[in-house]
Amino acid sequence: MVKDLVVKLIDSAAASRFIKRHHYSKKVVNNSKLHFGVMQGDALKGVMSFGCFMDKNRALRLVRGTKWGGAMELNRMAFSPELPKNSESRCLAYALRYLKKNYPHIKWIQTFADACQCGDGTIYRAVGFSLIGIKRNQSLRVLESGRVVAKKTLDDHRVNGKYLSSLVKSRPLDGFQIKYIYFLDPTVKKDLTVDILPYSAIEKAGAKMYKGKRGSSSKVEQTVHQLEEGGAVPTDPLQREPLIRVAP
Repeated sequence: MVKDLVVKLIDSAAASRFIKRHHYSKKVVNNSKLHFGVMQGDALKGVMSFGCFMDKNRALRLVRGTKWGGAMELNRMAFSPELPKNSESRCLAYALRYLKKNYPHIKWIQTFADACQCGDGTIYRAVGFSLIGIKRNQSLRVLESGRVVAKKTLDDHRVNGKYLSSLVKSRPLDGFQIKYIYFLDPTVKKDLTVDILPYSAIEKAGAKMYKGKRGSSSKVEQTVHQLEEGGAVPTDPLQREPLIRVAP
């Protein structure tokens, strides 16, 4: 049951091992600094990793007046399929509340949904993230072998003095990258430098994806609607300790 789950801070080694097994990309983000583990008894069943932005200068411009270190990115989120329904939204909501209470200098969180390979961000919407960007993918590339790599990897690495991007053939992975923001401090929302989009803009753009599948069934749509109405978000406050029991 969801009420039996416990969320606590874990070390990066444990988080990395879990993400490599359970995240669809099988890759960790080296910028991740703060890791929340979701425990079911003694077993680690989920990880949420927060860290620095991949593109700090660009990200900080999203909210005027943001100080260096005043915001973070949710880099990775991976959960075991064995967990009960709504576990992801409940646990993420607790992690955000913990950050708000214990790291008051962090004003907002940025994250991305990969609507090329995974989903369009149902869980983020359920927790209350604001939608701020829908962009056709250019950052993920498909090599001739079928392997998917980040464009940044090709642009930043050299072989015999030449960048990989000039040595290998690749094409953009079909799909969209969807950007969200969550205000830990609601007072800075007025300083957002881009428009907040309605969630319906995702479907209008043809960017809907759920669990790696384009579009969604009526059953999935019903679940999304229930999540967006807030039914999966807990309302009780966090405890002071870095140990959070998920309860209804």
